[in-house]
Amino acid sequence: MTSRKAADDRAGERANEDAPDMGDLFDDLQAIADTVDDPDERERVEAAMRTAAAVEPPPMFGRVIRGFDRGDVAETLLGSALFGIPMLVEGGTGEVGAFLATHPASILGTLAFTVAVVVGILYVSEIQDVRVTKRILGIVPYRLVGVLGVSLAFATASMTAWGRVDWTDPTLAFASIAAAWVPMAIGAALGDILPGT
Repeated sequence: MTSRKAADDRAGERANEDAPDMGDLFDDLQAIADTVDDPDERERVEAAMRTAAAVEPPPMFGRVIRGFDRGDVAETLLGSALFGIPMLVEGGTGEVGAFLATHPASILGTLAFTVAVVVGILYVSEIQDVRVTKRILGIVPYRLVGVLGVSLAFATASMTAWGRVDWTDPTLAFASIAAAWVPMAIGAALGDILPGT
């Protein structure tokens, strides 16, 4: 009875924390094993511990992904940085931006392409099972807005901070940011879903 109460108390303490993991399971089983006097029952608990040790961790791919929290924002930002920093130091980004600035339809096409690729990565390609749990105005998934928003904010802030754009010519600045945003948004989407959280 005491072991059951102790396990219930630990489970109640974890209810307000993150999801339990294998370490929590071993702690619970060890607490039960410490209180069991009967050799047959002790063997059953030890068998359960061996079974738990043999369980394979879930794969990186094939997990169900729900919600969009600050951990997802951090993963998105990391993916943006990993894919985007080469764009910040590469002179070709400015050249593409200069071309786009003189071709407004190309800017719109670049923006549409970026959004389409991110939608494809998150919801169409089935790299992970991404579930839509919240929508803005009942239409646009939070995760999509988060991935696009974080990557665009990173593109704008980093291109500005590193002197890659000059806001005296807003069209050229916006076009250069649009060029840099393509890989940053792709990196953000992949960074968000590949850890599978």
